[in-house]
Amino acid sequence: MKTVLHVGCGPANPGALHHTFRHPGWRELRLDIDPDVRPDIIGSITDMSAVATDSVDAVWSSHNIEHLEAHDVPVALAEFRRVLRPDGFVLIATPDLQEICRHVAEGRLEDELYKSAAGPIAAIDVLFGLRSALARGRTYMAHRTGFTRETLKRKLSDAGFGYAAVQARPKAFDLWAIAFKTKPADEELLAILKAL
Repeated sequence: MKTVLHVGCGPANPGALHHTFRHPGWRELRLDIDPDVRPDIIGSITDMSAVATDSVDAVWSSHNIEHLEAHDVPVALAEFRRVLRPDGFVLIATPDLQEICRHVAEGRLEDELYKSAAGPIAAIDVLFGLRSALARGRTYMAHRTGFTRETLKRKLSDAGFGYAAVQARPKAFDLWAIAFKTKPADEELLAILKAL
């Protein structure tokens, strides 16, 4: 049985896991800063001291690193790497700033890009913060850091991952990154994970 540490907002939710982790070979551990959502582990993505070093097989981070200040992103990535077993990997989904800027340049600033727990997300929300969250005083939900394929790959490399690949998802306004703690030896596994 492998373990995926699901970091982000809300209670444990198998439906929010990437399909890679939705089968009996994986079990979900949920980390969240809010004890009211009853996560398995209380902590933030910049301080996962409650998670032992080399203790999980994967980290799934969906739409949360963009909420960090730029100087906290390397801290979070270092934490992701620290908790991974030597053959572990992190899978990250985050908005693709270049695609969003294209959307803005075409005059579609207010068009919905996707839905989140905070409601519909438009290009202006990604660029200037989540208006609905900010209106409720939930400033931690604002988007503070933007990523392109190149900047995300560089940040993963700078964090010491042995192998990292970042892909843009056409029409999804997202980047998908996979990074291995050490360079994987199993080329078949690598090919599968690169195709995520």
